[in-house]
Amino acid sequence: MRKTLKTTGTAALAAFILTASMPAAQARDGIGVGGAVALGALGGVVAGSAIASANNGYYPGQPVYRAPPPVYVEEVCHVERRGFIDPYGVEHIRRVRVCE
Repeated sequence: MRKTLKTTGTAALAAFILTASMPAAQARDGIGVGGAVALGALGGVVAGSAIASANNGYYPGQPVYRAPPPVYVEEVCHVERRGFIDPYGVEHIRRVRVCE
């Protein structure tokens, strides 16, 4: 832990020293230090966004969840003849549809 902290501190100090010792601006053709830093940051943003969009796992061909189709249960029915006796004592026979 201590060795890692020391290495990290040394690297941070070296980065600070290199950043602080910028050369003076020169009047010549081309980009200066500020322009180079801006183009580097812009290039980093472009490269980062390209990498991030390449990792997108969704594409139109990917299977997605869809509810299963409805299941229709067909009733099994048949017609039976059933007899009954009315309150007056007369027997009647009716056809009755019976579904299971």
